[in-house]
Amino acid sequence: MKLARRLVEYVSVFLLGALVFVPFAQIIMRWVFGSPIIGAEEFTRFLLICVVFVSFPLVVEAGENIVMGDLRKALPVLPRRILDVLTSLCAIFITGLVAYAVFNTIGKNLNNATPTLKIPFWIFLGSTFFGFASAALVHLVHLRKPPQKATSVSI
Repeated sequence: MKLARRLVEYVSVFLLGALVFVPFAQIIMRWVFGSPIIGAEEFTRFLLICVVFVSFPLVVEAGENIVMGDLRKALPVLPRRILDVLTSLCAIFITGLVAYAVFNTIGKNLNNATPTLKIPFWIFLGSTFFGFASAALVHLVHLRKPPQKATSVSI
């Protein structure tokens, strides 16, 4: 599990670095050399989609999802535990359902690609499938020990 987490962390950091580098390189190429990078905007969108969905399981694993901490804090121990289990079950169902829908969509878009760079759509959808399927697995693990923290954030 730790090896898989570490691998996802490295891939996420790489994608985030590329997400910063590509627009920076585009600015330099366009304004300094007068020669823009063809498809840089399209590639940047690709990187943004991938970094969001590839890193999603890390957010879930760390328990950093948005929760209603004040509501949880106000509940007694048993209802809080029941709420945690129900939250995990709902999260498993929803992330699993989205992963299933994305998997079906991949099959319908195997021959489609982006207009400029011809990046296959299955890569975008693959990162989405990975993110939601992995999140479903992490939520399944959280059934034993929900990650919700006992603290809340007030603005």
